[in-house]
Amino acid sequence: MHDLLPVIAAGIVSGSAYALLALGIVIIFRSTDTVNFAIGDMATLGVYIAVTAIGFGVPVAGGLLIAIVVAGGTGVLTERFLIRPLGAGHKSLFIALVVTIGLGLVIHAALGAIWGHRPTTIPAIIPGTASVFGVALTWNKIVATGIALAAMALVAWFFRFTPMGVAMRASAEDHFAARIVGINPGRIAAIAWFLGCGLAAIAAFFLAMDTSVNANLTLAALFRAFAGVFLGGLTSMPGAAIGGFAIGILDNLAGRYLSANYRDTIVFAVIVAVLFVRPSGFLGAGRKERV
Repeated sequence: MHDLLPVIAAGIVSGSAYALLALGIVIIFRSTDTVNFAIGDMATLGVYIAVTAIGFGVPVAGGLLIAIVVAGGTGVLTERFLIRPLGAGHKSLFIALVVTIGLGLVIHAALGAIWGHRPTTIPAIIPGTASVFGVALTWNKIVATGIALAAMALVAWFFRFTPMGVAMRASAEDHFAARIVGINPGRIAAIAWFLGCGLAAIAAFFLAMDTSVNANLTLAALFRAFAGVFLGGLTSMPGAAIGGFAIGILDNLAGRYLSANYRDTIVFAVIVAVLFVRPSGFLGAGRKERV
């Protein structure tokens, strides 16, 4: 156990991507009651276009901004033309779920058809490595974690201190009451989808730097991000972020001290055990509806 701190540090680094994806999922869900299963593919689309722009001479930092704008814009268009026309109600929620799954499959197929299936790489923003608690981490991972934490802090500030953020929180709590006081639900939904998909693009961009750009870039990370969402709570933005980091740490601890071959099984067994005690997650609130 002498290497516990390095393992935790590595888990926090890997968990930053899961936390960003989880936060994006919850922002969209709380604003529009839609679980966006296409969020990973939207983010990957943004990364592919960013890589193309970098190939034409755009700086890597500029490529990150392009990925955010493309993924966020795709989210806005999806909400406006695919989700909003479905209306409200339990039936429309299920249809929206199927729509996002189908859209993800379409985007995934389009990525392979347009860019092919050969992996490509993104140059690191800062090359080299550094030692953190005795473990060697690339500057790329350290910068990615820093940007992830800064993005989460900025989102927290936005929702807490800006008029639009307060309006989004009010709309998330009670859509009907928000309309009565003059809050535009369409504008709220568009901003939520842009923020959620933009955060996912940040995660996907740095995942691509660690590995390579391919159509399955966010598949494993999104799987763990949803685990973080359920662990922290589908209705809690802080819970989603904390859950994402917790999954990263649990994943590393299981792989280091128990079994690398069964790390996913061990992590999700722990999550199932937690959900038996707290079905809505650690920070989530159970939803009660009058029937």
